[in-house]
Amino acid sequence: MGSYDQNAQNNYMALVSMAEEFRTQNPPDIRNCVQCLFAIINLGLPYQPIEAKTYLQIGSLLLENTTNLEHAKNHLQKAWRLTQSLSNCEEIKFESMSLLARVYEKMNQTQTSKEILRKGIDESRHVVYWNIKLLFQLAQIHANDLEYSEAANVLNVGAEFAYLSGAHYTRILFLLSRSMMLMIDKRINEVHPVLTLAGQLVEQWTGNVHLKEALKVFFLVLQVCHHLNVGQVKSVRPCLKLLQQSIQNITTTSFHMEEEYSGMSSNDMFLWMPKEHMCILVYLVTVLHSMQSGYMEKAQKYTEKALMQIDKLRAVGSHSMLNTFQLILLEHIAMCRLVMGNRTLAIKETVQALNICYREPKLKFRHKPLVHSLLGMYAMSMNITDSAENQLTMSLSLPGACNELRILTSLNLAIVYIRNKREKELHELLTKLNPDTLLSTSQSLKAAAYYVFGLNSYFQQRYNDAKRYLRETLKMANAEDLNRLTSCSLVLLGHIFYSLGNGRESMNMVTPAMQLASKIPDTQVQLWATALLKDLYGPNNPRQQEAIQMHNQFSQILLSDQYQALQVPEHNYIHWYDNQST
Repeated sequence: MGSYDQNAQNNYMALVSMAEEFRTQNPPDIRNCVQCLFAIINLGLPYQPIEAKTYLQIGSLLLENTTNLEHAKNHLQKAWRLTQSLSNCEEIKFESMSLLARVYEKMNQTQTSKEILRKGIDESRHVVYWNIKLLFQLAQIHANDLEYSEAANVLNVGAEFAYLSGAHYTRILFLLSRSMMLMIDKRINEVHPVLTLAGQLVEQWTGNVHLKEALKVFFLVLQVCHHLNVGQVKSVRPCLKLLQQSIQNITTTSFHMEEEYSGMSSNDMFLWMPKEHMCILVYLVTVLHSMQSGYMEKAQKYTEKALMQIDKLRAVGSHSMLNTFQLILLEHIAMCRLVMGNRTLAIKETVQALNICYREPKLKFRHKPLVHSLLGMYAMSMNITDSAENQLTMSLSLPGACNELRILTSLNLAIVYIRNKREKELHELLTKLNPDTLLSTSQSLKAAAYYVFGLNSYFQQRYNDAKRYLRETLKMANAEDLNRLTSCSLVLLGHIFYSLGNGRESMNMVTPAMQLASKIPDTQVQLWATALLKDLYGPNNPRQQEAIQMHNQFSQILLSDQYQALQVPEHNYIHWYDNQST
């Protein structure tokens, strides 16, 4: 009997060694690795922890390297079942539960995932690392299911547990993650105290310097996004500058992964994001800031840098986060191109974003409304108003659109109705968009709403009302350096004063508008401004010829781009509608 045990033990060691060799060779030979592990089970070793560990390894390999989720699930369930009656098998038990929850999530059975994780959390209170890991995982699934309030509650439980367990670094991670969920859930009043506490704890924490810098990046990204969400573009600049310094500290310092956790407790072995992804994220928030400020060339520059970084990371491995980053970047750069008069690139990037959002059901749900909105804005810029109306209406009909996107889309639709003299529909829409009662915390959206009301009053020749609305826009836009809204409002005020016969005041408006529009650069506003300048200078003014020349130049740029855009196959997507919301 002893001889059999010894032979079985020797065979087990040999098979483990072979399995590891197959797994680590380049490229890995997963098929032979799994066969070696099956051979271990067939040995019939009398030691159940080994059997449980082997089932866990097989399930893990199948999950990571194949699409055979059913087989992965069966082996992970066997591993979990075996550990139920075994002592000292916590690692195998909780890892099986964690991976099994991932399998069910991939199978779109997230309710089962949550039940497994809750059970794991209840049973792992004495194993701090696994309790924390399972809490993070449960919060992530709630967030993926758009259950932001539940995710925030789980993260709050995690923060308290980490605090009681002495896992100070992880407590900060929980608090920052909770701030993020509260922001997404639009619980703006609750964000500030949680984010302030997290910021204080980051400053006080005396642990590993690399991880402290990573926590700073997380905190500053949230601060920047918090300001941008409420349209505080000017106020956010000091935070953005600190964020760019922090990411520079991380990217210019060379260190290995194992150095990151030097001197750390195993309960604090969590990293919110690899530094390469952090770098893309900082580029991304810089793009968002540049866009809201109205610095389109800067937004373009940082988008190109971020997309290059994404391509580099894709070359060494795929990650779903990269799809999200790329999608957001493409959506925003497409908006920039429309402002700059480059509609050919705008429609290409919009269709590229559309293709990416169809890669994953969750991306499709969240981003499809914005893609339809972008198609509508593109059609508006091409003066194809029926397609613009259809695309914008389609965007508003989809359940994935957030409140801010609905307002932005509605404001663009209002402009389409103004152009087409659709007074009944316009009146219904403007009732919901009244800037004094607008359900949004964003100053930039409120300023944009005042502008649309001013534009409508101008077309109705209610010039005093138009001036009143546009002065509100200018007040808010100047306070936060919203350059595009400022330039549009100034040109429109210039037209109003010209219509009222006040040429001097009209010139006082259009001159700074022209300077600002060239700084952005905004080709449409420049065209609009030079059209007014032609009339203001008059035939006896030598500067009229200069204005005519500039007007013709901008007109030619836009006509040439319009012709090019009409030729590209992506242009036909203005007629594309997919009525499935998921």
